Amino acid sequence: MEQENRHIVVVGAGQAGAALVARLRGKGYAGPITLIGTERVPPYQRPPLSKKYLLGEFALERLFLRPEVFYEEHDITLRLGTTVEGIDTGAKTLLLAGGEVLGWDELVLTTGSHARRLPAAIGGDLPGVYVMRDLADADALAPEMQPGRRLVIVGGGYIGLEAAAVAAKLGLEVTLIEAAPRILQRVACAETSDYFRALHESHGVTILEGIGLERLTGEDRVTGARLSDGREIAADAVITGIGIAPGMSLAEAAGLTCENGISVDLQGRTSEAGIWAAGDCASFPLRGQRLRLESVQNAIDQSEAVADNLMGAGTDYAPKPWFWSDQYDVKLQIAGLNLGYDRVVVRAGEGLVRSHWYYAGETLLAVDAMNDPRAYMVGKRLIDAGKSAPAEAVADPAVELKTLLR
Repeated sequence: MEQENRHIVVVGAGQAGAALVARLRGKGYAGPITLIGTERVPPYQRPPLSKKYLLGEFALERLFLRPEVFYEEHDITLRLGTTVEGIDTGAKTLLLAGGEVLGWDELVLTTGSHARRLPAAIGGDLPGVYVMRDLADADALAPEMQPGRRLVIVGGGYIGLEAAAVAAKLGLEVTLIEAAPRILQRVACAETSDYFRALHESHGVTILEGIGLERLTGEDRVTGARLSDGREIAADAVITGIGIAPGMSLAEAAGLTCENGISVDLQGRTSEAGIWAAGDCASFPLRGQRLRLESVQNAIDQSEAVADNLMGAGTDYAPKPWFWSDQYDVKLQIAGLNLGYDRVVVRAGEGLVRSHWYYAGETLLAVDAMNDPRAYMVGKRLIDAGKSAPAEAVADPAVELKTLLR
């Protein structure tokens, strides 16, 4: 089959899928493209859902990555509200809900991830218990966010902390429970945990660390939480922020290799010829392990790399990770990956300005910059270039950061 006659089908209409189809057309691919999504709205941004959208500062249309007309203008068939029930790798077809069979020549899985939920056995399915992952979750939660109501958040990662910040700003009484010894333990150093704990407590949020959830209480609706130390906390609503799981059920059922997500090589190929994967659902080899990056940056960059390779580029994906989180009047910007760090260098500024620099020996791995865009910019440029900065210079506020780039 000629290269330009291939039907490329992309399953998953989130950030990754939208970036991939736009890249194909932007690079001149003229063959048929179909983008399939289960939701009934065009691809949209997810990060604002737990922040500006929940606060009522973003209208729905502002979330859209591109106007719906973009797909029509670029001859991209957008199938919204459509569920894929199976992949036939031999026949190169998809089985859609309702019985329709759709053929493909190249298939890309950008199926994203889904929020982990508490087991029903401990009250996870009670009315009034929410997760925060997609538009429907945000819309369901919004009516609960009323001043004076009591909100319990289970999980002290970024999603839980962002939800806590929004709720506190809206005047709710917020208690956050984290079973690990500290919030952000899986993703950040103790110094960053300390910073955000103090920030939340200064806004009236109660943070309980090293305490597990025994069960949620209530019959017709959640009314509270019983903790592992015997305490009981009243709740009008509960948000579960205990992490996400890769959307790999379709791939597993089709016999594709999956390990911490859908396994791909550095060019985005799965174990099955003609099938690719990118974004939250895909794991790839990096630094001797199989890594899955849950970020906007990875969703865009990896999908664009796959699009290029679909057109014959043959290039490996080299991630240059960045991430951000908005909480109250603090913007956290993260550059790099802190895997394997053995020390953290703190650079303190005025007020809430601070940055934490992760090192393995003398090698700079990552930077957490709080209200310090210059530290983020310098750190990111150094990391992207494979360079480091002397730790003593980073820690010295008298040293101008831009001089570290020389």
